[in-house]
Amino acid sequence: MNDINPFSLKLISTLVNLPILPEITLILSLITIVVIDLSSKGRNTILLHKIFLISILVGVVILLCQWKFFSASEHSHTSNFSNISRFFLLICSLLSVLLSVDYILCSKMALAEFSLFKLTAGLGGMVLSCASDLVTIYVSLEFLALSSCFLSGYTKRDIRSSEASMKFLLMSGVSSSFLLYGFSLLYGPSGGQLQIDEVFDGILSSRYSPISYISAAFILAGTAFKLSLFPFHQWTPDVYEGSPTPVVAFFSVTSKVAAPASFTRLFGLMFPHLSNEWHIAVGLLATSSMILGNLIAVTQRSVKRMLAYPSISQIGYIMIGVLAADSGNGYASMITYTFIYILMNLGTFARITPFGLRTGTDNIRDYAGLYMKDPVLTFSPVLRSPSLGGIPPPSGFFGKLHLFWHGWKAGSYPSVPVALVTSVISIYYYLKIIKLMFTGKNERSDTPITSGRNSLVSPSIPILKSSLEIAMIIRALASTLSGIFIDPIIEITRNTFF
Repeated sequence: MNDINPFSLKLISTLVNLPILPEITLILSLITIVVIDLSSKGRNTILLHKIFLISILVGVVILLCQWKFFSASEHSHTSNFSNISRFFLLICSLLSVLLSVDYILCSKMALAEFSLFKLTAGLGGMVLSCASDLVTIYVSLEFLALSSCFLSGYTKRDIRSSEASMKFLLMSGVSSSFLLYGFSLLYGPSGGQLQIDEVFDGILSSRYSPISYISAAFILAGTAFKLSLFPFHQWTPDVYEGSPTPVVAFFSVTSKVAAPASFTRLFGLMFPHLSNEWHIAVGLLATSSMILGNLIAVTQRSVKRMLAYPSISQIGYIMIGVLAADSGNGYASMITYTFIYILMNLGTFARITPFGLRTGTDNIRDYAGLYMKDPVLTFSPVLRSPSLGGIPPPSGFFGKLHLFWHGWKAGSYPSVPVALVTSVISIYYYLKIIKLMFTGKNERSDTPITSGRNSLVSPSIPILKSSLEIAMIIRALASTLSGIFIDPIIEITRNTFF
């Protein structure tokens, strides 16, 4: 027993010291889901769902324990930023699974493959957030992109889903080629280095340092595709419209976490000598994205397309925090706003998912008079849409206030006024839906449509409402009440992670 106890303690200490232990947990759950699905021939769908939830929860607990364990040791700003990104990705996966299970069961699609692709995408995003060499960054990015592509085309009976998957695959391939070419231009001048910090040292000591300008341009173009920054945003509205609604919810938040984390590491560590140049370029792209995203969203008739364009503008807002480049304020306000955005956006899609299942449509005009038919579905957007638009007192207003204020103090003078004006524009199309719900008259029948071309729900399967409604209420209250405690949240973020 005396020999076993020291060995057990050493084993536990070794496991806790593994930085990728949360990722290993997800890999083991992937293998478990595949084995159980093959052995049960697809019958234990609820068991697979529980394994998915348990694996995500275990990953969250392990990551938090590692944070506490390493709190006394040296911890760089980039490591803290990577860890909070990984934590957010786990939260995104955990919250989005509540939207998915009812949708998959009602649509009579395989839950095992759906859980497999979603876990794989989350795993790729987590590795991408903490990758420190060029090969790992590229492989994890492709891991995330291919899994997302499979998810977007998961509803094979819907031609729009197949079209979205094809567009996603083509545009992802183009962006990856830009990114890989930018990496290859750095490989030679840096002396064959792959580690990000060593690449920077190699470029500075090389006589080919001017080539870093070309490399930075290609890497910026490749990451702008992933971020959906203007003018590399063309794929976003079509993919959002054609993909299954829970998949769109997953896309909308994971891309706001993984891509900025990777972007910050790449440009902050590899191109600090080009800080002024890439700050100007990113500022122009972010400003253009805010203008285009909000103006085009006003004209949309599809709810999912309408939410696609604000997602383009939202990444412009988040990039203001990246441009601030202040670990004590800029990054802290960006992280806080990203967390608030996760709650707001997933809650919005929690409203759209049951409505699409019942009616087979995502047209804005079909939301007219919804208050008379389903007050619960109306309760969620009444609290959350003003928060997305930045109306006080919900949390979205205070999150934007802190983000824009620190961006202004950091010198983002052109971007912050544009962000303020475009936020006011966004209020219009968010409140338009609320107005329709309460005052509009729907010409459609009150009977849910389950046999239309766009409906994937079997008439014989009742639509399960409990988990979706609970998820909507929890996220609506969380995204609203977090505005009251915004100062303590930012202070905790600043003191804990930086």
